[in-house]
Amino acid sequence: MISHLYKDTRSWNTLMAVVLGLGLLWTFLSRVPPATTTGGAPPPSPREGFSAPDFTLDLLGGGQVTLSQLRGKVVMVNLWASWCPPCRAEMPAIEKVYRTHKDLGLVVLGVNTTFQDTEAEAATFVREFGLTFPIPLDRTGATSNRYQLRGLPTTFFIDRQGVIRSVVIGGPMSEALIQSKVEDLLQQAP
Repeated sequence: MISHLYKDTRSWNTLMAVVLGLGLLWTFLSRVPPATTTGGAPPPSPREGFSAPDFTLDLLGGGQVTLSQLRGKVVMVNLWASWCPPCRAEMPAIEKVYRTHKDLGLVVLGVNTTFQDTEAEAATFVREFGLTFPIPLDRTGATSNRYQLRGLPTTFFIDRQGVIRSVVIGGPMSEALIQSKVEDLLQQAP
């Protein structure tokens, strides 16, 4: 029968049209509507110009923090671990910039990648460096996955509307770099 279809161009074209039509119908019927996954909005992406993925994490020492509840403030999300040398090197600069700018609307969230660290080591690290900003604990790695963590440290600079304006992968960041990025965001109108 197949050899007969090759000889009869009209039958071949009809068969191809039916196969193509069924493929298009299957594609249409099997798609996932955006409204069922993101409420019709584009999915959050951890890239510059996109909304920062929301998270709620327990804080070292008690309590919780939810990123979306910080709208209206400039937020610096720094993912780190106690065993990471560049994390250790940049933490004093982050603390200094935080202390200088916290009264102007800066929030620093030092997200400890607890799934690959320990709470005890994180607490020791915080005491050693005298950190005064909140330390959320990513115990399961879910937040690191949402932020597509590729290396430590990684820092996201988020504007008052919750949009990522800059991403720095790796480190250590200098105090001047941190200060420059923070001041640019603080100068933007709320």
